[in-house]
Amino acid sequence: MQTELSKTLGVEHAVFGFTPFPAVAAAISRAGGFGVLGAVRYTAPDELKRDLDWIEAHVDGRPYGLDVVMPAKKVEGVTEADVDAMIPESHRQFVKDTLTRYGVPELAEGETSGWRITGWMEQVARTQLDVAFDYPIKLLANALGSPPTDVIDRAHEQDVLVAALAGSARHARKHADAGIDVVVAQGYEAGGHTGEIASMVLTPEVVEAVDPLPVLAAGGIGSGQQVAAALALGAQGVWLGSIWLTTTEAELPSPRLIEKLFAAGSGDTVRSRALTGKPARQLRTEWTDAWDDPDGPGALPMPLQGLLVAEAVSRIQKHEVEPLLGTPVGQIVGRMNSERSVQAVFDDLTRGFEKAVDRVNRIAGRSAEQ
Repeated sequence: MQTELSKTLGVEHAVFGFTPFPAVAAAISRAGGFGVLGAVRYTAPDELKRDLDWIEAHVDGRPYGLDVVMPAKKVEGVTEADVDAMIPESHRQFVKDTLTRYGVPELAEGETSGWRITGWMEQVARTQLDVAFDYPIKLLANALGSPPTDVIDRAHEQDVLVAALAGSARHARKHADAGIDVVVAQGYEAGGHTGEIASMVLTPEVVEAVDPLPVLAAGGIGSGQQVAAALALGAQGVWLGSIWLTTTEAELPSPRLIEKLFAAGSGDTVRSRALTGKPARQLRTEWTDAWDDPDGPGALPMPLQGLLVAEAVSRIQKHEVEPLLGTPVGQIVGRMNSERSVQAVFDDLTRGFEKAVDRVNRIAGRSAEQ
């Protein structure tokens, strides 16, 4: 599963694996793919440095990258306290009432939320980059599109490729004009923040829009056959995220959440603003239903919503309150029905890819004979 992009980055397979877990990122790179560590959960530079040190020690010299979340336009002087002060009291009360209705216990005294929205704020992302550029990362991806120009320039000065996610050809052209190197065409089926165009339509549109820049296909991909389809559509690789959540190397905090992922079908996700304020595909739960209910207050815009629900999400996860328990995940969750190692996932991807290529070759051969 090699392409020009995978050869440029020195990896065997053009499979780019996004994950919040260092052990998964390292395992993806060791298996011949390209591991990309999600940095949004790191609010302290020392925490990111610790995990990048760990990856360096366990990646066997293979290349890897980092994914950050930062807006293209800089906003000066906005603190977490400033954002918190913008949250209406009615929304705070809605959160309290919902948690009370489901009997969600409080956090222990002195315990803080394990998930904070500060990772979505630009000044935090910049401290992450100050750490990351001390490591031999080969790719910097930004989940909110093109990063600021000075970040792109800084990456290029250190021979780091820059990737940006796009949900439409229009967005992709803006990324190309901004000077990024790789466009991730993320379809409607993807977990997390995603647009409204399906991967089968989006991928070739983006390929044509930014040619000759390389494009990675994302959204609903979890088999070798789908990898082959993505390459046939013009992509130079695939960007996979959800499929790694149920691997043995992942560190999901809740056994009940893993069980819910195993039991879920491809129709059991929803694009909801409940988590961050922007549409993000996740497991459909009674928590997402409450926020999407027309009779409710509705989600606040990013980053207000994320800050509002951060403690609630931590309480739900810690106490495994099953009706409310969820996670960002794509429609590929229907294939995630057992725990496998990262290497086993790659073995399945390569076998499926070979079968798909052989099938197309046979069809082409028969067509030629006719």
